[in-house]
Amino acid sequence: MTTTPGFLDIDALIADRQIRIAVICGAGGVGKTTSAAALALRAAEAGRKVVVLTIDPARRLAQSLGIAELDNTPRPVHGIDTSNGGSLDAMMLDMKRTFDEVVLAHANPETASSVLENPFYVALSSQFAGTQEYMAMEKLGQLHAEATESGTWDLIVVDTPPARSALDFLDAPEHLSALLDGRLMKVLLSGARGPFRLVSVGFNLVSSALNKVLGGRLLTDLQTFMAGFEAIFGGFRERATHTFELLASPQTTFLVVATPQRDALREAAYFVDRLSDEGMPLAGLVVNRVNRSALDVSAERALAQAEDLDPDAYAVEISALRQHADLVRVIENEHLLLDRFSASRLTVAHTLVASLPSDVTDADSLRRVGSLLAEQD
Repeated sequence: MTTTPGFLDIDALIADRQIRIAVICGAGGVGKTTSAAALALRAAEAGRKVVVLTIDPARRLAQSLGIAELDNTPRPVHGIDTSNGGSLDAMMLDMKRTFDEVVLAHANPETASSVLENPFYVALSSQFAGTQEYMAMEKLGQLHAEATESGTWDLIVVDTPPARSALDFLDAPEHLSALLDGRLMKVLLSGARGPFRLVSVGFNLVSSALNKVLGGRLLTDLQTFMAGFEAIFGGFRERATHTFELLASPQTTFLVVATPQRDALREAAYFVDRLSDEGMPLAGLVVNRVNRSALDVSAERALAQAEDLDPDAYAVEISALRQHADLVRVIENEHLLLDRFSASRLTVAHTLVASLPSDVTDADSLRRVGSLLAEQD
């Protein structure tokens, strides 16, 4: 089938076996999670062995795939057509558990036990700013390594958080380098390697105050944590850098999801520009919930017809004509916004997904979304 210029061919993307990672990103409320699930399901039923990873804590992905609960372990999705040899697993990133897995994998049992129970580690692994992005890189790297070694999957679909921070994982290597190379970190690591010599007057004053609030074990806990930090987490930077390079390679593609509204397209422009600046392989834009009309009647013509009818005899018909006029104006505004977006980003392919009359809650409705994703407008 010949496609028109600028058309995002989802089926061609699925069929391209070189592509092993598809990252779905976009603002909140634009159908990003649904798009990720629909793409994963369509790819699985086309013969790909797929795992879909959501970083979004909402439960919509599990619900639409008919799974009671998602966790950090890939779970098989049942009830899909496997006649082409495909399969589908789904999982949700558990930030704390992924961090724990890193500790267990890179430390001896004694060191791992002391770190996992350490209050500084507990705080870092569950509350530290950026931890979710670091763990997303870790989990993606783990999945890719497992897929490469065992052939369990040949396509990883990543559903990112519904915010601009969804692309923060691109900064993970840089942030980790800044953290590990920082002056305070070097002082702490230096103290952890030998006698705990934190001789700075300012630090001693702060630690004295913290000891009064948190108890006398503060510095002991910190020393214990830092003693295991370098051995366990020193590989973070290298692994994050490797995953970053993987994301920038031809094995990966990015899809940005939006709706045809001004704010959503503004966010989509941010994602597109950020990915372009980072040199990431962008496949294109998915525009969800595009309004369409079955009638080829202009808004002006519909309103004129409504004016010509007797309101007492044709109340229902008049209401329908006015609703049609409102819909046509919405459609015209959507086209205007999309034309403006396309005019400023001529190289970004896109596909338009028609608005559905009901929510996506099961595999059949996901298949419908998948068909619309692949449908040429």
